[in-house]
Amino acid sequence: MTRQRRRGVLSIDEGTTGTRAAVVLDDGTAAPAAYLPLSVRSPDHLRVEQDATEIWADTVRVCREAMEWATAHGVELAGVSLSTQRATVLLWDTVTGSPLSQAVVWQDRRYAARLREWEPEWDAHLVEHTGRPVGSRAPLLWAAEEVAGDPALRRAHDEGRLAFGSVDTWLVWKLTGGARHVMSATNAVAVGAYDLRTGGWHEPWVKFLGCPPDLLPEIVDDDGDFGATDPSVLGVRLPILSVMGDQHAAMIALGAHRPGQATSVHGTGTFLDAVAGDRPPASGRQVPGVLTLVGWRSRGTSVFSLESYASTTGSAMRWLCEEIGLFGSPAQLAELAREHTGPTRVMFLPALAGLRTPVWSPEATGVLTGLSLSTTRAELARGVLNGFAHSVCDLLEGVEDVMGRPVTDLFCGGGLAGSDVLMSSQADLIGRPVRRARDHETASLRGTAYLGGVRAGLWPDVSAAVAGLRPAPVFEPTLPESERVAARAAWRDLLARHTATAGPGTPGSRGPEPDVQEESPS
Repeated sequence: MTRQRRRGVLSIDEGTTGTRAAVVLDDGTAAPAAYLPLSVRSPDHLRVEQDATEIWADTVRVCREAMEWATAHGVELAGVSLSTQRATVLLWDTVTGSPLSQAVVWQDRRYAARLREWEPEWDAHLVEHTGRPVGSRAPLLWAAEEVAGDPALRRAHDEGRLAFGSVDTWLVWKLTGGARHVMSATNAVAVGAYDLRTGGWHEPWVKFLGCPPDLLPEIVDDDGDFGATDPSVLGVRLPILSVMGDQHAAMIALGAHRPGQATSVHGTGTFLDAVAGDRPPASGRQVPGVLTLVGWRSRGTSVFSLESYASTTGSAMRWLCEEIGLFGSPAQLAELAREHTGPTRVMFLPALAGLRTPVWSPEATGVLTGLSLSTTRAELARGVLNGFAHSVCDLLEGVEDVMGRPVTDLFCGGGLAGSDVLMSSQADLIGRPVRRARDHETASLRGTAYLGGVRAGLWPDVSAAVAGLRPAPVFEPTLPESERVAARAAWRDLLARHTATAGPGTPGSRGPEPDVQEESPS
C-alpha cells in the first residue's frame, strides 16, 4: 500500500529581531525552523531602523533551508504563507528592486512631538473611522516627508518607479518578482490609515499627512490575491496563500477564534489581543492605548479585535541582561526568579519607551524600586517578572473596559511565556486561569499557515487546524484575593507617582497606537 504523501505550507515569519521559516504540516505542527537574527539600529533615542536588504536576504536563506527540509522528508508544498512585523515601512525602486531608504521600525518615535499637536483636531475622527488615535508614529507622514525632502526619491516618484509599503508589501513584491504591490488587511490596519468601514485607505487622513496616493499599495484580504513566487527567487512557482501581521497570526495559532477569547504574546513587547466579533465594539469606552483592529480578513469578511501592548517587556529583559549585565541571560533571570518564593517589595516598570496603557505617557521611563541591602538577585529577578505580569493585567483590564465584557479565555505565547513563574504571576494578579499554548514559540509562523492552509484545502477552517494539537497547560491563581487587590493597588500607586513626574499623559487621555510588533511570537 502506497503511503499518501504529506502536504504542508512553507511559512515565513519575519519579526523585529529575526527571520525564520519552516514547513507547517497538515497535522498542524511545524517542522524545525531555519532562523537568522536581524539587526536593529537606533541612531538616536527616537529613531529605530533596519536594513531592508538584510531582511530580504535573510528571508531567502531561511526559505531555501526550509524547502530543503521539505524535499528531504517528502513533503509536498501547497504554497507559501507569511507573517511579518507590522508598520515597519520602507521605500524602494521598482526598476532596480533596491531599497531607497532604511526600513523605519514600528518602535520609531521621531514624529511623536508633532503628532501630539494634531490630537485635538484628529483623535476623535480617527478613533471613529480607523480604530486608533493620532498616536506616536505615522508611517505615511514619514513617506510624504522623505519624498518631499529627498531629490532622488522625488525624481523616482516623478518617473513612476517609487514604491512604498510595510515589510509584508516589500517581501511579497520581491517574492513575486515585482508582480504584486499589495498590503494585507492586518498589516494595513497597523499603518494607521485603514478605514474600518470600507476596508481601504482613509482618504482624509492620507491627504492631511501629504502622502501621494499613488504610492500606497492595494489592501487585500489576509488570504487574498498575493500572486505566486517567481521561480527565479526560490526555484519554484508556489501560490502565496496568506499574509498576516504577526500578532494576528498568533491569535489564530494560539486558539483565540471566538469573541471573548484573547492572547497575550510576549516578544519584543507584550501584546494582548482579544476577538471582538464581526463588528467593532460599540461600548463607546476609550482607554489609552487600546485599539480596534481587524483581527483577520478572509474571503471578504472581517473579524474585529481589540489590542493593547507594552512595548518593551522583552526588550527590557534583554537590556537588563546584555546592556546592564544584572543577569547572564533571560534564561538565568527566569531560573533565579523561581528561587524566590516569598513576598517581594521589588517592582519593575518596564517602560523603557514610554507608557501606553493604562496611562498614555510617551515620556515615561522605566522604574526599578523597592530595593534594600537585603535584596537578592533572585528577589530582583522575581520583581522583574512580576512587573511584566502587572503590565499584562493593565492591558487586559483596558481591553475588557472597551469590549464591555470579560475575557473568557487567555492563551499565552511568545518567548517569556516559557517561564512558569511569569505564567503563575499572571494568573495570580489577574485572578483567573491562564493557558500557556503549546508550541507557542512558533505561533505567528503557524497561524498564517493555518489561514493559508484553509485556502489550499489542508483544513476546512482554522479551528480544525489547531484541533489536533496537545491541550494547553493551565496555570491557576493561588494568591488570596486580598493580596491580589493589595498588589494591584501598589502597582497603580507606582504608575500614578511615576507618570505625574514623567511629563504629559493622564489616565483619561488616548494613547498612541501599538504599531507593532513587536517581535513575532515565534
